[in-house]
Amino acid sequence: MNNQAISLYELNNLIKGVLNDTLPEMVWIRAEMSDVRVNQNGHCYLEFIEKDRIGKTLVAKARGMIWANTFHLLRAYFENSTKQTFSSGLKVLVQVSIEFHELYGFSLTVHDIDPSYTLGDQALNRAAILKQLEEDGVLYLNKELELPLPMNRIAIISSPTAAGYEDFLDQLHKNAFGFVFYTKLFPAIMQGDRSEDSIISALERIYEYQDCFDAVVIIRGGGATSDLSSFDSYLLAASCAQFPLPVITGIGHERDETVLDVVAHTRAKTPTAVAEFLIGNLTETAMELTEISQDIVSLVSQRLQDETVRLSVFETKNSFILKGWYREQETVLSSARNVLAKGMVRIQRENQNKFAFLEDNLKRKSLQLLKDNQSKFSMLEDSLKRSIQQQYKEELNKLETLDKQLHLSSPENILKKGYTLTMKDGKIVKQSGILRKGDEITTFFPDGEIESIVK
Repeated sequence: MNNQAISLYELNNLIKGVLNDTLPEMVWIRAEMSDVRVNQNGHCYLEFIEKDRIGKTLVAKARGMIWANTFHLLRAYFENSTKQTFSSGLKVLVQVSIEFHELYGFSLTVHDIDPSYTLGDQALNRAAILKQLEEDGVLYLNKELELPLPMNRIAIISSPTAAGYEDFLDQLHKNAFGFVFYTKLFPAIMQGDRSEDSIISALERIYEYQDCFDAVVIIRGGGATSDLSSFDSYLLAASCAQFPLPVITGIGHERDETVLDVVAHTRAKTPTAVAEFLIGNLTETAMELTEISQDIVSLVSQRLQDETVRLSVFETKNSFILKGWYREQETVLSSARNVLAKGMVRIQRENQNKFAFLEDNLKRKSLQLLKDNQSKFSMLEDSLKRSIQQQYKEELNKLETLDKQLHLSSPENILKKGYTLTMKDGKIVKQSGILRKGDEITTFFPDGEIESIVK
């Protein structure tokens, strides 16, 4: 038996004495908080951890605690300064006293905290992610996509039970213009450690049906700022930046801009703001379509008038040609008669005996000339008729084509596609700013119309 051996209690008491004698009473440490929990008495128990440079392997760990009276003050101070919940996963700079108990072992008791360190660490983390995205050449890829026209087929990534999701749908489908939006929810976890993988998984499902949608909306209602940490993820940001459809975010925090907000095509403050953006975009599209429709109607009407005039001129011109030809033939016949009369007089004077012969000869020649001219006239008349009929058919086909184009672009057809048309005093309402309280307006639908008063 070794008489030099000491008991475990004696060893721990020795360690306690060494720590008390050699270490300062208070020390500031940098660490990440983990497993933060508060008991019913208000005391906070947690673990302080440190990971390697890669951020995967633990290299140090220590138990920590904050007494209730201290925790109440420190938490309020920290959350008011950082706008984040005092929770696991945050890197902090805290002042601690070192405790070693013979029974409970080593622990750290927190007495003070420096919020500026936490803010600085998060800012550095976001800056590093944005720099990496830029170096990878994907930071602005999604912003370069053109918004499709119209944009009313929307894929939504959100928690199905979130109030922000319900507000978004209510705002979108009850829009004042009666626009039709087709929406499909791809459920995802929007906060916590699993949110990053869940949102990326939703994006992958949307990618399989990308031809069915015009844009992707990622929305989340209000909540603790610390819940936004998943939206500062490199993998999530890279997935959204390279997505083939425009990504629109409405994460619900006006004061905070996440990495996801930066890479998204469009960032709105809240889910309802995203709905307003989509409605505004479709309003502009509808106004452009209305103007194009009016231009088409005007152009087709003008073309119809021009073609009508052209046909009239064509008919008049051909009629004039026929009349001229008739006059020419009558002139020929009249000349022939005059020649005949003069010849008869001359013959009577010169030789009465030759009169009968010449008269018969002139009659035969006149009849033959008349017959030849009548044959030519019939051929010319038939040719002109065929030419006029062919020209008429061609012009009629053009008119029918223009009429079909006019019909396809008519307001009635556009209304059948899900749009409505609002008019005031017989004029189309293109902007909401021209309406005043008490104005009477008429809204046209494919199956009827409704009269309303602006409130």
